[in-house]
Amino acid sequence: LLKLGLVALCGMMCEGTMFDWSGIYFSKIVQPPEELLALGYVAFMAAMAGARFLGDKVAFRLGNRRTIQLNGLLIATGLMLAVLFTQMLTVSAGFILVGFGVSTVVPLVYGMAAKSKTRPAGMALTAVSSIGFSGFLFGPPLIGYISELSNLRWSFGLVALLGLGVSILIRQVDMKK
Repeated sequence: LLKLGLVALCGMMCEGTMFDWSGIYFSKIVQPPEELLALGYVAFMAAMAGARFLGDKVAFRLGNRRTIQLNGLLIATGLMLAVLFTQMLTVSAGFILVGFGVSTVVPLVYGMAAKSKTRPAGMALTAVSSIGFSGFLFGPPLIGYISELSNLRWSFGLVALLGLGVSILIRQVDMKK
């Protein structure tokens, strides 16, 4: 359950960062015309909302673990695209990939926790969600702190590593116990 909690933590740190910082990133790094300032945030939110409707179908086909691995790679790829190529279209495309990536990490992880063989479903879900939600609460302020020490692009690059962490950590989860 700890590993599932860490997957949720990484996923929710990425999601929280996008909720709180994608608009600022778009404004400060991309510097689009004023009428397009919300484009990055809207791209992320639309992709995330849309992909949540498709997530069950993908997970049914690929399985929860492989879907979460793919999600982590989408998060990492999208954020690195936005960090390395700071034009409006590439950052928007990157944010769309991040939206697809974060869309089902938490719901799938919670579903896996509820099927725990070692703890009752409620207890397992509480443990995993408590660990995960701490990423949503503490991640965005931590990103702000890191961006003050370095810059916003660097902090988004670090969040890309958390996306990669989702893919790596989910491989370590043994649901047979």
